[in-house]
Amino acid sequence: MTVDTHEIKELIDKQIATVQRKVKSLKELTQAIAPDDAIGRVSRMDAINNKSVNEAALRQAEAKLQKLHEALERINDADFGICIKCKGAIQPGRLVLMPESRKCMKCAR
Repeated sequence: MTVDTHEIKELIDKQIATVQRKVKSLKELTQAIAPDDAIGRVSRMDAINNKSVNEAALRQAEAKLQKLHEALERINDADFGICIKCKGAIQPGRLVLMPESRKCMKCAR
């Protein structure tokens, strides 16, 4: 099974849009927590913990977004879909699920 670059480009564009929405949402969730007398001590600790979790998710989403943009930039390169380690073809199913992949499944392990 082969996947054409036009199909992969459309998938990347869709994933970029999805991840951009996620980044926007996470940025809103990671705003500074203002000291507020209405929040109890436990609730404030919970809010700080949730903020930390959301900050980690934001970093991951921003990294994925960067990789998707990089994949989009190199989609027309002759070596797109070629594993950077073994120089074999990256499985089409892997490219469909993770178009930012630079390694085949075997080398990614």
